[in-house]
Amino acid sequence: MMKSAINYIIILALVVGVIFLYDKQIGAVPLLLLSVYLFYLGIKKMRDIKNSN
Repeated sequence: MMKSAINYIIILALVVGVIFLYDKQIGAVPLLLLSVYLFYLGIKKMRDIKNSN
């Protein structure tokens, strides 16, 4: 439960960062961090699925 809350907080913070930094034309930085974080979560989930079988 706590890990999912932390994941939601990190994702929300990065989305808010995109909103605020978009006007300064550096909104790509939080989007890049968000994509790396979501890629990490996907790899972690696939590893958990693979290890459960």
